[in-house]
Amino acid sequence: MAGVGNIEAFTILFTIGVAAGTVLAGMVPGVGAAALSSILLLLLGLPFVFRERIASFAEARLIPLLFTCFFALGMFCSLLSSFDYVHCSSALEELSARAVERLRAHIDGLPFRSESTAPLLKAFLSGDRSGLSRETVAVFRSSGASHLLALSGLHMGIIYLIFDKLSYPLGRSPFARRLRYAVIVSLSGFFTLMTGASPSIVRAFLFIFIGESLRLAGRERKASRVLCLALFAQLILDPEAIRSVGFQLSYLAMAGIFLIYPSLERLYPDGIRHDPLRWIWKSAALTISCQLFTAPLSWYYFHSFPRHFLLTNLLALPLTSLVIGSAVLCLSWSAIFPCPALILDATDWLCSSLLWVLQIISGM
Repeated sequence: MAGVGNIEAFTILFTIGVAAGTVLAGMVPGVGAAALSSILLLLLGLPFVFRERIASFAEARLIPLLFTCFFALGMFCSLLSSFDYVHCSSALEELSARAVERLRAHIDGLPFRSESTAPLLKAFLSGDRSGLSRETVAVFRSSGASHLLALSGLHMGIIYLIFDKLSYPLGRSPFARRLRYAVIVSLSGFFTLMTGASPSIVRAFLFIFIGESLRLAGRERKASRVLCLALFAQLILDPEAIRSVGFQLSYLAMAGIFLIYPSLERLYPDGIRHDPLRWIWKSAALTISCQLFTAPLSWYYFHSFPRHFLLTNLLALPLTSLVIGSAVLCLSWSAIFPCPALILDATDWLCSSLLWVLQIISGM
């Protein structure tokens, strides 16, 4: 019964249900939302009461029932999350808050020559933009690179690649694979909490968690399935996230990458394996795929469109990856030994180069 296992379709219906519940929660008073939630809960319980009879249904009858249940479940989760509740901070949250403060203090303690380096690293690694000058923020905004300052799945993806590369020496034995999984998922989860667990960061963490879990289990990591499983899990945990612009843009960008990028990437003719033009085309195809899906929503919310988005991403994204990688090296080294001047100067130079590139683009 292939249709019954279509997680993509179920997730879409569940997401529509969450959106519908969000709209209803804003239209009906608290008592009405509570009553509607109770009715939905009773309806969701019926399949369990009549499970033996439902098990005998043919697929043609079972699939519409499952679709209806997933839609109702989405509405129920959304309405339930609209009720006020008291949040008690956990020990893990307190630990992560202390860790991010230590991270910022550690960055401030590094002897960078440029005054703009430490504030930029704090923005990239902890989301703290308070130290950035108005001129720097204006350069990022006018060049269409504001998304680089807002902690997102992009930053988590770079951090994940660093963790992934650093874990290669562990080997490929069963024990090493389990240890590698535990280290990567734990560090990624802690980074998510430490940076405030914004919807786009949580999305990236769920991608990592699901992808690494499937790899550990030896299962196929189908892109669309990972996307839908992450979307389903995030909305189950936090239905209110659907209101977040960052959440919407993050999933639309990933949908564009999964649906459009493979076709665009194949347009480049086969040739030399390490052809630099192929790398440029891949980067351009990735950027175009994201923009095709996110541009309409960006225009709806912000009434603007970055004119030089292609040039900005082709030049700024690689530099940002190098900056974050160099920063992680600086912080790791200086946590044990005094950081060599060569690494500090390299980080300084990369940050200055990034700002220089963005200044040129903003002046076009």
